[in-house]
Amino acid sequence: MTSRSNATVLALAVLFGACTPKDEDAVRTDETTASLSPAPDKSMAPGRPVAPPAQEIDLAVLGHDRGSAAAPVRVVEFSDYGCGYCRKFHQETWPVLAADFVDAGKVEWKFLPFVSGMFKNSSYATLAAECVLEQDDALFEAMHDQIWNLQGEWKNSDDPAPVLRGWAKGVGADMASFDSCLAQDRRGNRVRAGTALARQLGVRGTPTFFVVGYPPIPGALPTDLFEMVLDSAYAAATASGAPR
Repeated sequence: MTSRSNATVLALAVLFGACTPKDEDAVRTDETTASLSPAPDKSMAPGRPVAPPAQEIDLAVLGHDRGSAAAPVRVVEFSDYGCGYCRKFHQETWPVLAADFVDAGKVEWKFLPFVSGMFKNSSYATLAAECVLEQDDALFEAMHDQIWNLQGEWKNSDDPAPVLRGWAKGVGADMASFDSCLAQDRRGNRVRAGTALARQLGVRGTPTFFVVGYPPIPGALPTDLFEMVLDSAYAAATASGAPR
């Protein structure tokens, strides 16, 4: 992709949706690390806040990977489960990209949750998803879809814990392990590290996508525009003599 094409894509991205700190659906919260762990709840206690590790954050061990590690194009997505534009992307654009690029072996895709601090109950949803991911990738995919598709149910709830726990049970998660994961905060450091990495990279709005080797793309681009980006990146990555 040429620099002119990159500039065009980024300019177009600004025209499309991204959840930012000025988003009217945002709620004011403390953006410190402590805000990532809500107050303990009897049925879902994420645990005591723990500061992100001081050492360099290892991207490879964070988030959820889809596709082949040998794919010539790599994408890292930062999304907040509470973001409406992220939901739109996952309902409308992601299924097309997954089929045409990820499942086709062209793109390796990393989903990395970013608890931006803008949305009520987002940390609960993220930790619940992570505790399902701890058990099984397929269970996570089902939980992940449920969290997006029924976003309003947990996001607007005064007590999201039983809602999310019920979904974890519904997708087939082992509930003793799920409850233990939350109570012991086994996945909290992953969530905090991912959020810290997003801030280090200057991510301010969600969704934000990093097609490795190109500038970041902020916003939920229309499906056809995103396909154009990935087609160009794939063509460049597979061109004769292109570095691998």
